Order: sequence, then structure tokens, then C-alpha cells
Amino acid sequence: MKDLQGRTALVTGGSRGLGSACCRLLAEAGANVAINYRANEKKAAEVAKQVEKAGVQAHVVQADVSCPDQVKTMVEKITAALGPVELLVNNAGIFDIVTHDKITLEIWQRTLDVNLTSYYLVTWAVKDAMIERGYGRIVNLSSIAGIRARPATIPYAVSKAGIIALTKGLAQAVADKNIRVNAIAPGLIETDMTADIDKAIADKLIEDTPIKRLGKPEEIAKTAIFLLSEQSSFMTGQTIVVSGGRVLLP
Repeated sequence: MKDLQGRTALVTGGSRGLGSACCRLLAEAGANVAINYRANEKKAAEVAKQVEKAGVQAHVVQADVSCPDQVKTMVEKITAALGPVELLVNNAGIFDIVTHDKITLEIWQRTLDVNLTSYYLVTWAVKDAMIERGYGRIVNLSSIAGIRARPATIPYAVSKAGIIALTKGLAQAVADKNIRVNAIAPGLIETDMTADIDKAIADKLIEDTPIKRLGKPEEIAKTAIFLLSEQSSFMTGQTIVVSGGRVLLP
């Protein structure tokens, strides 16, 4: 992974779960890492220490990535501290299990703002510098919910399907600028976000998963590193499913 040596990476939602795993593996691959967080400064600082142990630079930056002004300020701070963002992992997200009769406009709008609009805001805040430099690698975290929607996660599934469409469209638009854009669609992963799922529901999900377990954050992070590196140099506009086989189910 020496091709990531000295690159500047930004991971949104980098203080926990999949984001923190991506930060750690990016550091091990030699990239300097900007760790975005919204509320938990302590956890972000812990991730920064882990990044620095790999001998690279870490920069912690607070921002609600669904807010345009905060995204603009965040990217300016990262550029001043580490240089222009070359590697972007759009990971920030929220997840609610809610039946159709309980969905409100507030739930709908907040889910799309955080899970989809934030990807647009952050990507558009860094892509012009990528175009100018003739180099950029973007990985968007989607979900198998964006491929196999379920009735209790409609807003979430819509946001994750939107990420797949964003990935495909942008990949075609910037391919000639040496910018590659790909997505990952994880299944159920062992993170803080999934820890709150009712145990009976979680057990049923595991039972229905051909590999019979939850995924680990590092398994998703390794896929992200692959997509950011030159090991995937002929790939763009793709969505890789990492679900323990769940996407195979009807």
C-alpha cells in the first residue's frame, strides 16, 4: 500500500465504528489522516493517537457534515494543516428502525441530510482541488439496505441507494481527471450503531446471514483501503458488497 504514503485522507464520522477502523488502516498505509467527528471529541482524540502511532500526522476536526458552512470550514482547516484532501472516505451516517406509519418528515429529512446530502457537500468541497491536482480517490459507504430495501428502514434505504447512484454518476463525470469513485455496501457490522438493535432482531439477522456472524469494522476498512489504493486502479463507479452473503438472500 506504499502508494498511499504521504497522501492526505479525510474520513467523515471517523471517531467510531467503520470510520475509526478506516482511519487506523489509512495510517498504517502511510496516509496522513483528518478525523472528522460531530459530537464525541474524546473518541476522535483516541483515534488520532492511534493514527499517530503509525508515524503519520493526525488532524481532528469537528463538523456537522450535513451543514454546508461547517463543511467548508472543515476542509479549509484540513487543507491548512495537512494539505489538499486526496483520499476521501464518506462514512458519516445515522440509522433508525422505524415502521412506515411512524416516519415523519423530520426523520426523513434528517436521514437524507446526514446520510446522502453530506456526501455531496464533502465531496464537492474537495473535488475541485482533486481535479486541479489530477488525482483523487473517493470511497462512499453505502449499505446492502440500498440494494435490498426493507419496510422498517425506508428512509435509510433511500439514502443508501442514493449514495450508489451518486457514486456511479460522479465516477463517470471525473474519470478523465484521474479521480476514481467507488462505494462499499456493508451488511450488518459490529459497531456502536448496530449495538442498539434489539437482540432478538440481531440474532435473526445473524441466523439469516450465510456466514453466520456480524462483520467486523476492519473487514470494511480493508475494502476501503483496496479501493483507495492502486490495487484497484482499473475500478471506478463500482459498489462492492461486503455482507457475509446476506445480499444473496431474497
